[in-house]
Amino acid sequence: MKATKPKIAFADVGADGQTRLLDMSYGRLVTGISTVPISGMAFGYWQYSLGLNPHGMWLWTLSYLLAGVAVRLQHVQYRQDREQCSSEQALGKWLPLVSRVAVLHGLGLAATGVITAGRVPFEFTLLQAVIITAIVAANASQLSPVLGIYRRFANAAWLPCMAIAPWAFPDHWLLVLPLSGVMLFTLDRQALVSHGFFLQQIKLEEDSAKLAENYRLAKDEAEAALRAKNQFLTTASHDLRQPVHAMGFLIESISRRNQEPALQPALQDLQQSVQSITQMFNSLLDLSRIELGAQPVNLQTVALDPLMSGVATLFREEARSRQIDLRVRLSGGRALVTADAMLLRQSMINLMQNALRYTQSGGVLMAVRRRGTDWQFEVWDTGVGIAEDDQQRIYSPFFRPEHAWRIDNAGHGLGLAVVARCADLMAASQGLSSREGRGSRFWLRLPAAAPLTEQRPAVREQTLLAEHGETLGGRCLVIDDEPQVRNAWQALLSAWGVETACAASANEALGLLDGGFEPQAIFCDQRLRSGESGFELLQALLERCPEAAGAMISGEFDSPALAQAEQEGYLVLHKPLDPVALYALLSRLLPAVASDYS
Repeated sequence: MKATKPKIAFADVGADGQTRLLDMSYGRLVTGISTVPISGMAFGYWQYSLGLNPHGMWLWTLSYLLAGVAVRLQHVQYRQDREQCSSEQALGKWLPLVSRVAVLHGLGLAATGVITAGRVPFEFTLLQAVIITAIVAANASQLSPVLGIYRRFANAAWLPCMAIAPWAFPDHWLLVLPLSGVMLFTLDRQALVSHGFFLQQIKLEEDSAKLAENYRLAKDEAEAALRAKNQFLTTASHDLRQPVHAMGFLIESISRRNQEPALQPALQDLQQSVQSITQMFNSLLDLSRIELGAQPVNLQTVALDPLMSGVATLFREEARSRQIDLRVRLSGGRALVTADAMLLRQSMINLMQNALRYTQSGGVLMAVRRRGTDWQFEVWDTGVGIAEDDQQRIYSPFFRPEHAWRIDNAGHGLGLAVVARCADLMAASQGLSSREGRGSRFWLRLPAAAPLTEQRPAVREQTLLAEHGETLGGRCLVIDDEPQVRNAWQALLSAWGVETACAASANEALGLLDGGFEPQAIFCDQRLRSGESGFELLQALLERCPEAAGAMISGEFDSPALAQAEQEGYLVLHKPLDPVALYALLSRLLPAVASDYS
């Protein structure tokens, strides 16, 4: 047996909802009472024109005029009570009063039939009955927000008219009475349906309000968790960067020392993997800074082609494993834009992640094309697409379309919000076009930049260090409290021909100087496990070695000590250090000697 959906009762909605329903019914009742005298004047004039005595109709019209004034004054008091009292108090006071007004209004309509029954022509009585029927029928919808008010009004108006039917329609009352009963029942069914509609709307609004409140609480919790996560990443960035920092140094050391041709492809793959790990790790930490609002914007000239190629490399294996065709359409080196390289790269990564996540078959295209004076980066996919109603909200934090949850429930609706945030920070524009079930196109439009007069060569391959035909010389002092990191420094700098001494604390570093070690370059970690200040130690060491150059090394970004060091002109380097950049720095600080490597 098919179960029927339970109906909503008046008591199922809250006091605020019930009072809003009363507002609607009472307002319609006041309007009805105020406009009825118009029909009374018309019928009174008709009686007068027929030579009949209209005094009864004139008196009825005057009574309704006074009643209209009274209910409007009463309605003013009602609105004041609604503003000053709680919904429960207003409902308890005014629902009985409005119900009594509805009964009086119904009896007033019925009184017109009593006044004229048997005293006017058939046409007059018939039109009167039609008008009363029309008024009751109209109120079957307009008074139905509170069903009890309508039923009191309808019964008070209809039942007396049925009772006087033999006098009003002496030749037709046997037909009029059953028709009147059917009409009363039909209008009651109409009022019941209309009442259910009003209840559903009020209940829906109440449920929506509860849902919105639950969403707000969930959003607050999610944002708090996001802030906690970002704060943790920011605080723990030093410790998290240490192994990546050491890994990069060790890989370069192995590459420098081992020239076996058979190992070069494996070493290059390992170097590329470490580079990808470093990029993704930096993006993770940089993203946390964006979300915390702590990321400074550094607008500069950025070449899109190498950035796009690097992002494509990150996702190519995933696309291949899922049999998705990943294509890249570059500009041939012409696309130069004004942007923050880190923010732009993060936006590209998020758009690619979004495209691959919701593309189950077909392909993804990453392209760049000229648009007037701008360059437009685009990501096309053949995924599930986005409904038109959702496209305005897709960049909102924590918003995910319904189909997104069916495909992948692991996301949090932040990827595209971060893209929008990055675009705002770079003063760029972003947008999308999508057809549900056919795919989407997301784009970022950035202002074109003038070509650089002097461009640095794109040095990235680790083997380049061995191609210079030179090795470094000189002496370097490194202070870091992590044994793994000290070993990596020792291995790398020794491979470059640098005499290296490592220390874990201020006492060890000062002991090396007392023992006769004279460094030409000093690198000091900002946070030492002993609680010592790396910046104060670097200052003390440089005071002992005035001919040496020094730099702070840190995995943090927002340390007051680092800010002070930069303000005072000290070099600050962030972990994980790029071996290529470190080699270039040391080549300026230390003397170069002929290389023994071939």
